[in-house]
Amino acid sequence: MKEPALIRILLVDDHDMVRRGLAVFLLAFDDFMLVGEAANGVEALEKCGALHPDVVLMDLMMPVMDGIAATRAIRQQYPATQVIALTSFSEEKLVEASLQAGAVGYLYKNVSVDELAAAIRAARVGQPTLAPEATRVLIRKTTQPPGHRLGEDLTERELEVLRLMVEGCSNPDIAKRLSLSRSTVKTHVSHIMEKLGVNSRVEAVTLALRHNLAT
Repeated sequence: MKEPALIRILLVDDHDMVRRGLAVFLLAFDDFMLVGEAANGVEALEKCGALHPDVVLMDLMMPVMDGIAATRAIRQQYPATQVIALTSFSEEKLVEASLQAGAVGYLYKNVSVDELAAAIRAARVGQPTLAPEATRVLIRKTTQPPGHRLGEDLTERELEVLRLMVEGCSNPDIAKRLSLSRSTVKTHVSHIMEKLGVNSRVEAVTLALRHNLAT
């Protein structure tokens, strides 16, 4: 019986350590073959032309050409190659832009080994895989009324907590400043991250500063 063809994979990330970690992960699976690596979108496009990968694991934030532009170009020029966005960011615009560019998946870098392996196998046959957080972002997008602005659904208390997060306060600090229990603060922080569509305090603070939510 003929053995199934290996899934040819290209890694695209501007951080060497991330690529090395992913390369080690791929070695653990007999049906995966790492055919190349790229540090930006331009290199990724060139490598796709030369190596013809089945699946590209694509970082989004890179110099020279970002992952969204690279995804769009790859899907246009090499439609047989599928792209999975693999990122640390869950901003609504990034999720939307990645999928509109042609990515078949949107996963975060904290994804488990088994989940990423399953996503790669699904991508090879054109089946989409979205992280639960990305799915929630899309659901919010379709259920929000026209003209919805980022952060406008935060409560006054959540905005207070967010402002203190921007100041660099920890949960215990926030609890003390607002006379709240630590568990209550933890709940507020969780709601803030969910409403902003982010996975970490750093991302929440970054968005708050970028969109003037903490003023």
